[in-house]
Amino acid sequence: MTELMMHAVQVHTPGGPEVLRYEQVTRPEPQAGEVLVRVHAIGLNPPDWYMRDGMTILPPEWRPVLAYPLILGSDISGVVEAVGPDVTDFVPGDEVFGLIRFPDAPANAYAEYVAAPATDLAHKPASIDHVHAAAAPMAGLTAWQFLIELGHDTVPPFQAELHRPVPLHEGTRVLVNGAAGGVGHIAVQLAKWKGAHVVAVASGAHRQFLEELGADEVLDYTVTPPEGSGAEFDLVLDSVGGPDTGRFLANVTRGGALFPVFFGPVDPERAAAEEVSVSSTQVRASGAQLAELAELLETGVVRVAIDSTYTLADARLAHERAAAGHLEGKIVLTVA
Repeated sequence: MTELMMHAVQVHTPGGPEVLRYEQVTRPEPQAGEVLVRVHAIGLNPPDWYMRDGMTILPPEWRPVLAYPLILGSDISGVVEAVGPDVTDFVPGDEVFGLIRFPDAPANAYAEYVAAPATDLAHKPASIDHVHAAAAPMAGLTAWQFLIELGHDTVPPFQAELHRPVPLHEGTRVLVNGAAGGVGHIAVQLAKWKGAHVVAVASGAHRQFLEELGADEVLDYTVTPPEGSGAEFDLVLDSVGGPDTGRFLANVTRGGALFPVFFGPVDPERAAAEEVSVSSTQVRASGAQLAELAELLETGVVRVAIDSTYTLADARLAHERAAAGHLEGKIVLTVA
């Protein structure tokens, strides 16, 4: 049987954006429980450039063994081309989107076709196009699992217990750091949906964007660092996270919570003394949760902002844009 081919972007050796190669590879075939998706758009996420670099951002003991050549990506939107045995929730022609296989296995998403577990997919909201749908899954599910419902029982490697979201309601004060980015701008909207008073931390250039999303206040960190503002919150969601996340202890009320999306060191003695719960998690694929988010996307309660789009063949340029920083929303690759 002659193998069917497709275009994909591969990495043959770790490095910068220049290592991304647009090449022909064998097209996958759906196995039991899988759906073959003809991809129309691919959302970019930080794990894409972490993997491209060889996961050097992680401590050596946490780094996965990467097999080259590899295809990056996990967020897709497209049309069902075929379904594997025992798949009943989708049929050819359905428009779908999803976070594929994350974080358990490569999704091979920078490609014209992707074989995806049916359980990782949801029907694409009819009111949004493939570009906006592809931008939603990882960022949306991250915000959802941190703020609304965890939806799984996997304890992350960097803490001893499962993450537990803080109930949000009218009167809850929430600070979102990195509010103009992928996770941040969706988190602002989800917290507002639940009735919280939301303060968004970003540069002043993003003020109008964040106010349009519903932020009650925008704190320009280039003028006043949040930890120096004197403001306190029931919950701080640090969508940037990393080594500086501990500074937000100054912004959490006694008995409140600090949620770094990218886990970083926080003084446990200080957190305990101030009765601050510090918790994180790793987003996991969930078609069921994505279907719930899809309802909010369909009705416009939550919208996904697009920073920029590039063709699949220009993935290198998209990664260079990501490296430049100061994004307003998500970067998306389009597939003809």
